[in-house]
Amino acid sequence: MSGLREVVHESLQPFAREAAPKFRELSGHRAFTVEAVYEAFLMHYREPRSFAQTMDPDLRLLAGDSLYAIGLERLAENGDLAAVAELADLISACAQAEAEGRPGDAEARWEAAIQALSA
Repeated sequence: MSGLREVVHESLQPFAREAAPKFRELSGHRAFTVEAVYEAFLMHYREPRSFAQTMDPDLRLLAGDSLYAIGLERLAENGDLAAVAELADLISACAQAEAEGRPGDAEARWEAAIQALSA
C-alpha cells in the first residue's frame, strides 16, 4: 500500500489553501468541514483536488470515508447538529444520485447544501 506522501499532490496541502469559490460564504468549522466532505465526495465520484489521481482505488475510497467522518465529527464536536443533519443528507443524496447515473442532481444538491449552511 502506498504511503500518504506518495498520494498527496506535492503542490497542495489538504485544506491549507484558499477555499473553492463555492465555499467562500462559509466560515469557521463549517468551512473546514464542507471542504473535507467535498474532497471525500470527489474521492468517491470525481477527481480529487488534494490527492493523487493515481491512488489505489480501495485506498481512495477509504480515504474519502475518513474525510466524511472527520467532517461530521468536527461539526458534532461543535454542537452544530443542524449542519450534521444537512451534510449527512447531502452525502446520502449524492450517493443515490451517482448510483442512479444522475451526477447533475448531485451537483445541484451540493449547491443547495452550501446555501443552507451559509444561512
